[in-house]
Amino acid sequence: MLKPTKMFNRLFGKLSKDIGIDLGTATTLVYVKGKGIVINEPSVVAVNQKTGQILAIGEEAKKMVGRTPAHISATRPLVQGVISDFEVTEQMLRYFINKVHKGSFNVMPRPRVVVGIPSGITEVEKKAVQDATLNAGAREVYLVEEVMAAAIGARLSVQEALGNMVVDIGGGTSDIAVISLGGIVASKTLRIAGDKLNEDIINFAQDELKLILGERTAEDIKIAVGSAYELDEELETPMRGRDLVTGLPKEIIVSDSQIRKALGRSVKLIVEAVKETIENTPPELVADIMHRGIIMVGGGSLLRGLDKLFEEETKMPVRVEEDPVTAVARGAGIILEDIEKLREVLVPLDYGEVPK
Repeated sequence: MLKPTKMFNRLFGKLSKDIGIDLGTATTLVYVKGKGIVINEPSVVAVNQKTGQILAIGEEAKKMVGRTPAHISATRPLVQGVISDFEVTEQMLRYFINKVHKGSFNVMPRPRVVVGIPSGITEVEKKAVQDATLNAGAREVYLVEEVMAAAIGARLSVQEALGNMVVDIGGGTSDIAVISLGGIVASKTLRIAGDKLNEDIINFAQDELKLILGERTAEDIKIAVGSAYELDEELETPMRGRDLVTGLPKEIIVSDSQIRKALGRSVKLIVEAVKETIENTPPELVADIMHRGIIMVGGGSLLRGLDKLFEEETKMPVRVEEDPVTAVARGAGIILEDIEKLREVLVPLDYGEVPK
């Protein structure tokens, strides 16, 4: 006989929509089985520090970043792909799960959830993701490495005896992996990605131009003129901030070459990590990658000329996946659609098996 909790979960589970979540440092994407990606919102939560009350989540909270009074903090509960604030992450996940079920008859959703995680995180960090998702209302949680989910989202043959190389540059981490026969053969995770590039621009503005920038302004500049390789046409954009000397507002026009120089060190470290992963890959799989090419996914892969730089440095063909930002969420969705066939790609946990 089923225990009351199991009966409760099974009953509400039948009415729930199974979902795949790309729980990113900068953005969370949610895939609903049978519908596709329905949520694409910033991983930001606004909290009233006096009362502990959650004021806003996602898009609304991001608008508050850098614009709140002292007692309200708009923060990211995930840092470099890892949960830094468990309770706030749980609240954010509950918000997204409930938003998916808004308007349905199910008042207490109990979905099965597939969550993408960075490949370099510890067992404790994996357990934190699983627990936060269960506490947010999931009845079953499956974890999949983001690079694996991205490869599946890019429709690569991950279960065949072929080498596939994926470079996933997100907000908090850059995940590089070679995949074959449903597993990761060689990988490297760097805590250098989109957020670090924003930080590089902030540091450049302060050190070279004596200008204090906010994080959102730095990101806008990165999107406007950021590049990793010399461009055919020069780009310029205004950089607006506070003058370090006078404390007054100031605007300076910056070019793509200045920003490229600011991003140079971080970009070089990502390139070196890609080359190091290739060096640790068996020769047979390297031959496959030379033929099939390196696939780039994640928001960071949209940095101008990064694919060209990878090609030049690795001597291999490189292509940016179509719609690279959604690749992990699409992969999580494909796993949801046929979980039995793709069970071997899920992350086994040291403290327990992959859920049946």
